Amino acid sequence: MNKTPRLYLGLMSGTSLDAIDVALCERNEGSFVQKAGTAIELTPDLRQKLLSICNEKHASLHQLGEVDHQFAVACAEAVNSLLKSENVQASSISAIGSHGQTIYHSPDTEVAFTQQIGDANVIAAYTQIACVADFRRMDMAYGGQGAPLVPAFHQALFAKNDQQRIILNIGGIANISVLNGTQHAFGYDTGPGNMLMDAWINLHHQKTYDKGAWFASSGAVNHSLLSLLLADPYFALTAPKSTGREKFNLAWLKEKIKNQNYQAQDVQRTLLEFTALTIVDQIELQSKDGSVYVCGGGALNPLLMQRLSTLLPNREVYTTEALAINPMYVEAVAFAWLAEQRILEKKVPLKAVTGASRDAILGCVYLP
Repeated sequence: MNKTPRLYLGLMSGTSLDAIDVALCERNEGSFVQKAGTAIELTPDLRQKLLSICNEKHASLHQLGEVDHQFAVACAEAVNSLLKSENVQASSISAIGSHGQTIYHSPDTEVAFTQQIGDANVIAAYTQIACVADFRRMDMAYGGQGAPLVPAFHQALFAKNDQQRIILNIGGIANISVLNGTQHAFGYDTGPGNMLMDAWINLHHQKTYDKGAWFASSGAVNHSLLSLLLADPYFALTAPKSTGREKFNLAWLKEKIKNQNYQAQDVQRTLLEFTALTIVDQIELQSKDGSVYVCGGGALNPLLMQRLSTLLPNREVYTTEALAINPMYVEAVAFAWLAEQRILEKKVPLKAVTGASRDAILGCVYLP
């Protein structure tokens, strides 16, 4: 194996649409470690444009093309900002792995597809670094869900031979990876993570998320509403399965609560309980034991973390800090790792996760 350290960058913007996360990672012999990271908040204008496209089923081609370019510029600027602050030359980076911004994910329709924007040509040109993007569609071409992609990364970095571990990512959508020693990881989307909570507090308090869970903590669980939410057919589906903003969004929630006089804070608290229960149900279904390691924005929600610990009394619940990766950058590091796999032309072992007919090399390389 080449003993010269190699540097990769990972770019991630998830369904929460809060920031562009950038992780600088180093491959050195057997290790792949994060060296630095930054989170660049989306400007209100760009965030609104992205939300508009995600929520509007008939956005014009002009709107789509414009935001595709603007988001790519924001990604490139985030990369250049991190390189400048870390005094790292672009020429020393092997590649950027860019997830892009998902605007529509539809794996179970008659014509299955997924669409991410953030023009990788622009990112490569503005940074002068090779950019790997479009990671999901080859998996879907082989009949897979195209999501989640992170379990293979979790397996590569976090698996331990004599332990079962569950890696829980709580972004806008929540997903689990079940790691059993050297076996290939198994995982899928459990359902909403922060997405509905973020949408509800934004509607009532114009905040992008419930910092410190102050809004949820002021309310009480409404059990009739909770039962209604839990009855959605998605939760009865067997894996492989994936979901997104197309399914769980503010319109979906408003339909569930129409003609009911719920207190806004009670809805917020119920949404948090809904997220916790749907996660815990799937963890208990898929694994007999094993500690849980949480990453994503949900790891910073104290009430949500408390509920997970309470609902999983026989397990230890940590954040991925215990595994030496900042929970806010795990997905960005994952896409740096996926970029490395593409540059090395390695197949990513995901068919057990996504249901694809075969493992495949994922991503396309855009050279500056």
